[in-house]
Amino acid sequence: MTTNESATNNASASGSSPAPLFSHSLGFPRVGAKRELKKAVEAFWKGASDETALQAAARELRATHWQLQADAGLELIPSNDFSLYDQVLDLSCLVGNVPERFGWDGKGDVNLETYFAMARGRSGAKKEDNESCGCGHEHGNGTANGSHNTGATACEMTKWFDTNYHYLVPEFNDGTTFRLASQKPFAEFQEALAQGHRTKPVLLGPVSYLYLGKVHGGKNPSFDRFKLLPQLLEVYGEVLQKLASQGAKWVQLDEPIFALDLDTTIKQHFVTAYDVLREKAGVLKLITACYFGAAGSNFLSLSRLPVEAIHLDITRGASDLDHGLEVLPPRTIVSLGVVDGRNIWKNDFAASLKVIDQVVQKLGRDRVWLAPSCSLLHSPVSLQHETKLESVIKGWMSFAAEKLTEVSTLARLAISPERESDVAWLANQSALATKATDPRLNVSAVRERAAALTPQDEQRDSSFAKRQEVQRNRLKLPAFPTTTIGSFPQTDEVRSWRARWRKGSLTDAEYEALLGEETARCVRVQEDLDIDVLVHGEFERNDMVEYFGEQLDGFTFTQNGWVQSYGSRCVKPPVIFGDVSRPHPMTVRWFQYAQSLTARPMKGMLTGPITILNWSFVRNDLSRPEVCRQIALAIRDEVRDLEAAGCRVIQIDEAALRECLPLREKDRAFYLQWTVAAFRVAASVVRDETQIHTHMCYSNFNDIIEAIAAMDADVITIETSRSSMELLDAFVRFEYPNEIGPGVYDIHSPRVPPATEMRELMDRASAVLPKDNLWVNPDCGLKTRGWPEVKAALANMVSVAHALRG
Repeated sequence: MTTNESATNNASASGSSPAPLFSHSLGFPRVGAKRELKKAVEAFWKGASDETALQAAARELRATHWQLQADAGLELIPSNDFSLYDQVLDLSCLVGNVPERFGWDGKGDVNLETYFAMARGRSGAKKEDNESCGCGHEHGNGTANGSHNTGATACEMTKWFDTNYHYLVPEFNDGTTFRLASQKPFAEFQEALAQGHRTKPVLLGPVSYLYLGKVHGGKNPSFDRFKLLPQLLEVYGEVLQKLASQGAKWVQLDEPIFALDLDTTIKQHFVTAYDVLREKAGVLKLITACYFGAAGSNFLSLSRLPVEAIHLDITRGASDLDHGLEVLPPRTIVSLGVVDGRNIWKNDFAASLKVIDQVVQKLGRDRVWLAPSCSLLHSPVSLQHETKLESVIKGWMSFAAEKLTEVSTLARLAISPERESDVAWLANQSALATKATDPRLNVSAVRERAAALTPQDEQRDSSFAKRQEVQRNRLKLPAFPTTTIGSFPQTDEVRSWRARWRKGSLTDAEYEALLGEETARCVRVQEDLDIDVLVHGEFERNDMVEYFGEQLDGFTFTQNGWVQSYGSRCVKPPVIFGDVSRPHPMTVRWFQYAQSLTARPMKGMLTGPITILNWSFVRNDLSRPEVCRQIALAIRDEVRDLEAAGCRVIQIDEAALRECLPLREKDRAFYLQWTVAAFRVAASVVRDETQIHTHMCYSNFNDIIEAIAAMDADVITIETSRSSMELLDAFVRFEYPNEIGPGVYDIHSPRVPPATEMRELMDRASAVLPKDNLWVNPDCGLKTRGWPEVKAALANMVSVAHALRG
């Protein structure tokens, strides 16, 4: 039996030794150890498999993951944490919140075609118009298995708090209604029960769901979406009652917005919501989970919820333990998230047990549970598949499966009077000791150079106004210049070359010749399309961060350290374990080759220091600002070498600047100070005539617009198409002084936007920003798209730029 239904930690009646502390998990990665879910979903999108095959693959993954968690020794494992695309989208479908443009009739359950259309959009073209595309994504009717031919833009996608995961933003308006429209949580609970696991179903809590959505459409743009709360709670109540009837004992309600700055109105919504949920839940026990930070000023509201247990993220919010435990009701259980669910380093048992001991002393064993800090969605699945990692570094790591074992081991050691002689304790402390003494973690030359940085190293020679004049004279670009963000389609063929090269079946010379041909093709395509500032396509790059990490000291890499970014998109973050430096140029040779193929300006393409930092698993023995300064100096050296090689336009992508913005207002100024400084260190080494671009995607810019301006990039390109230029508002209100490219082509959707749609977006932009400062470009890189749709979309984009010039 994998679940201790009574959730008690008392010694057994027979007088045996006390049971370990109760342990559980908040969620598990769903992509699979080798991205099995990605492959199954994309096969379905291509029409290479049907829904039956997709659901069978999903069931197999769920069974594997449930058993893995049970084998790790957890007493309560989650269900409904699995998703074919996104857990917030799942909830929108569960409560029947489908935007009108997707044509759902509101009857029965939301079907898979509608589900994926909400995630990816739906083209208005007929199926036969796109049958020969071969790009591997949905076209025409929205899915290979559907029958709709109505166009619809995908739901907006944005970052999940300060992680690299993206969620689908719920849409609400004054006409929104809710009803139970999916059987997913019930089917998965029953599925697990049949396999011997009485799970804890997981749902995003109702207040967080409404908070994380936005008003879209309807007759009243200022509609208060929280007016929908009573109706929404009726559906939640129905869900809870049905789960109870199936035999569920616990349900986990995630309310991560407790880690944000909340006003009294939102806190009152929690009171209203949970009074209703408590009544409707009956004998069902509820655990409310707060993670990604401390509840802090919201702790009193969290502690007073009428639930049996609350979960706290101790890795990011240990301060809750200093001032909160005394206000808890006398029977409330506290789940301590002591194992970091967002990084890959081994837990320090000594430090964790010190915290656990203090809480147990205050509350008693029966009221203390142990868990990871948050869902393990943000961790790779298992170290078991890492056969090439250096053994010493591997010994410092812990992936999702290992983290579960750490939780159950801590639960056992917490009640052991001889813990410091325990084999697991000794192994843990020994591994941490080797890490503390490894010379690669403290390189004096790197530390000294970073310490020697001065404010002057962050300054361009002249103001933007003067630079702009010099750059325009040098580049001689037309009005509304066109460009793309960097990457072009990495087809199956290109990926097969890389795989063959890594396996040794292609020599270095053969591989580079193929990449050279593909680069030349990409340059010809851009010239034929009449794009003004070109890119080389990045065919030599596996990932925008990994590519640079492979050429920098202080990094290492996994074989299967995949984590989900959005939908079927997975990333394999580099691992920063030591001090970072650049031993040799990284991009200059490919830039020089691409520039030799054209007279048009060719952008040098770099990933910025903040994005490299935020999209890596970062060492936890050195502060993030210090690590970022080291990376900034490495990128600075590359910028200098690109300029010396004749590069006139250098793009330093900072897609992740906002990603790790602290959730609390009081902590943001310091973060923005050191991240902006790092970007400026990387960029400020060039002369006035060299144009510096940066790119940011899927971010809310309102609260960081001053910091973006302080970066002083000559041109910034941003995502705006999914939000219909809404994200541009911050730049308008701020009167952003530099040049800006508001994206007009949503590259995360397979649909080809018509020129009229792009023109409408640019008209909105040119109505509120100086026309002389506007660029025309896609939202992001084109790596995941197919050539036919890219050519069609870019042709539309260029035609819009030409029309604007007229």
